[in-house]
Amino acid sequence: MTSRYKFTRRTLLGTAAATVFAKGKHVPVGLELYSVRDELKKDLLGTVRRVAQMGYEGVEFFSPYFDWTPENAKEVRKVMDDSKLKCWSTHNGAKSFDPANIQKAIELNGILGSKYVVMASAGRVEGLDGWKKVAEILSEGQEKLKKAGMKAGFHNHASEFKPIDGKRPMDVLAANTPKDVMLQLDIGTCIEAGSDPVAWIKANPGRINSLHCKEWSREKGYKVLPGDGVVPWKEVLQAAEKTGGVQFYLVEQEGYDLSPFETAELSLANFTKLRGY
Repeated sequence: MTSRYKFTRRTLLGTAAATVFAKGKHVPVGLELYSVRDELKKDLLGTVRRVAQMGYEGVEFFSPYFDWTPENAKEVRKVMDDSKLKCWSTHNGAKSFDPANIQKAIELNGILGSKYVVMASAGRVEGLDGWKKVAEILSEGQEKLKKAGMKAGFHNHASEFKPIDGKRPMDVLAANTPKDVMLQLDIGTCIEAGSDPVAWIKANPGRINSLHCKEWSREKGYKVLPGDGVVPWKEVLQAAEKTGGVQFYLVEQEGYDLSPFETAELSLANFTKLRGY
């Protein structure tokens, strides 16, 4: 679907620079469905169809999906297939990695076609030793997921990039998990925490298989469209595609002046323009 909104001036000015590296392999773009969470709650199947109509190639379901039955998941999968949408990953609370629950996560993700079960919240964690325990849980989960043809992942928020006793929790997770555990990078929260997303990608080659393409602005926080904040998009995307091992991008929005559907549509248009293809 062609956006009926105009690209912002800053986005257009950045396009020429972005196109210089955008001639390589196609990396698909999906929507993190938290961006349309209220709509999803009201009409799950209709929202999935609407996202496909916008031109997104995939979706990422977040934690409420874990309460579905296999029958619910099969119904969603049918709508996805009919709409030509993929689900590459899901966002999960720490409970999905509990030994008593991980088999359910494997079953639901298998129905959806998802290959990555991503821990998006570790819950309350105390100190660096606590983060080492999280790394242990991820590593154990990876062993079980690997047998099912899937992988574990961890999604950062700003807190994981803020040092504790001189060390960032994300560095602890990266050092204490197998290299096949995905480090899903949320660009906006990384920058908000004062970290450099490009340096992080380059420090973890092959592990940044997915990125949450969230913009950030000092004035408006996350309520800004791709290209209108401080994210160095050219450098981030270039590093992701040359070094990070990115397999799919996920646009995410936490709010804007327009409705969630309109914001998601315009965000895709802006992001596509930034990439140059």
